[in-house]
Amino acid sequence: MNGKNCTEQLSPVLLWDIDPEEADMDTCPQQIIVRVLEYGTLEDWRLIRSYYGLEKIVECCKQARSLDPVALSFICCISHTRKEEYRCYRTTQEMRTSL
Repeated sequence: MNGKNCTEQLSPVLLWDIDPEEADMDTCPQQIIVRVLEYGTLEDWRLIRSYYGLEKIVECCKQARSLDPVALSFICCISHTRKEEYRCYRTTQEMRTSL
């Protein structure tokens, strides 16, 4: 299955700001992964997991600037990683200590 076919199967609300004709799983993986984790359905999750694999999803999430706390907890639980490994968590903690 190619990236174009996968984006067509995702919930349409996830890609509200992307032209459906230009949407591709390989063009903007981090954006798609974060959106699925924060707003997607279980089917959306299964689709991206089968396309990218858990390792790629975790890698993208670790580099994300922001990630909903529930989505962060989910990805940590499913991948057996710690929150401290994620950029979004470290940034939030740094902001709290600087106030």
